[in-house]
Amino acid sequence: MTTNRTFTMIKPDAVANGHIGNILAMITNAGFRIVSLKLTQLTVADAQAFYAVHAQRPFYGELVDFMSSGPIVAAILEKENAVADFRTLIGATNPAEAAEGTIRKLYATSMGENAVHGSDSDENAAIEGNFHFSGREQF
Repeated sequence: MTTNRTFTMIKPDAVANGHIGNILAMITNAGFRIVSLKLTQLTVADAQAFYAVHAQRPFYGELVDFMSSGPIVAAILEKENAVADFRTLIGATNPAEAAEGTIRKLYATSMGENAVHGSDSDENAAIEGNFHFSGREQF
């Protein structure tokens, strides 16, 4: 099932470092339409639930702590081929390996604090978007 929507979060590091505007500009300049957007903060329980798929991984506790450490910007984005195109725009998880001009190359500080989250599949984009936004918040 291919959809034209994906989900992203601007992570606490990028929010704290003042990169919200630049990242949103990169997203819209790449042809994405923002259909939902909010500044919010995940509780520890929220972060645990959102990243439950990683619960058995060694980095899970650190990830939960980081993602609940400060405000995030959550957004649902729309564009043809949204998931794949957004993954290209954000770049590799490790900013040292990210392509020049990608969000993570420009704004990530480390593999753990890598500025943005992007859904890895159409199915996860729907799940993640619905985790953060009610139906009346999706346009």
